[in-house]
Amino acid sequence: KLVTGVQTCALPICAASAQGSNTGWPQRAVKIVIPLGPGSGVDITARLFADRLTAMWGKPIVVENRPGGDGFVAITSFIAARDDHTLLFTPTATFTAHPFQHEKLPYDVKELIPIARVATTLVPIGVPASSYIKSVKDLVEAARKNPGSLNWTGTVGALDFMFAAFLKNESVKAERVAYRDGVQALNDLAEARIQAYVAALAIVRPQVQAGKVRLIAMMNRRSEEHTSELQSLAYLVCRL
Repeated sequence: KLVTGVQTCALPICAASAQGSNTGWPQRAVKIVIPLGPGSGVDITARLFADRLTAMWGKPIVVENRPGGDGFVAITSFIAARDDHTLLFTPTATFTAHPFQHEKLPYDVKELIPIARVATTLVPIGVPASSYIKSVKDLVEAARKNPGSLNWTGTVGALDFMFAAFLKNESVKAERVAYRDGVQALNDLAEARIQAYVAALAIVRPQVQAGKVRLIAMMNRRSEEHTSELQSLAYLVCRL
């Protein structure tokens, strides 16, 4: 149920306490903590909302990037703040997958209180445009032909979890490369230093438009009109 339930990659804002619902909030500057670096899909969305909320609330909003540690750096710093003017802006995929990926967590999930769903993110699988891989079938066959030759990366959390599950289901051995910076991962994909990247469409779109990255599938259960030609991997992952 986890795998199928988080494929929309909803972006909730989570508050440190329920005090944010009091009349007159916010009373001072608000900090938004995000678990990914500048230029990531979450970063782009958070800054768009920050601009609108600043105008709405009449208070400054600061977006703070805290990448690294599989999302733990941002989450633990957010909880430690104990401040009802500090919000966590993160894909639900970041923390819903943690109990399945880690035997012990550095935080208590009960300390996260989701207060709003912000957006649904389109998440494609991209490969270097210079490669001969033009489909998921090509990707799987290439990895099977040369075990261990496929290097990939993805946005931390459930996206990593789902893509790894897909590879396992297809009996494919591949190496995940960890990145703190999603933009660097995209540059490495464009230069074919890695062979697959699972991330928000907002991140990969510039390199797709530049002709350096090819999209071969969507991680979402359903695609939007402008990605309707791409196959969904939902049915493959759900076979596990």
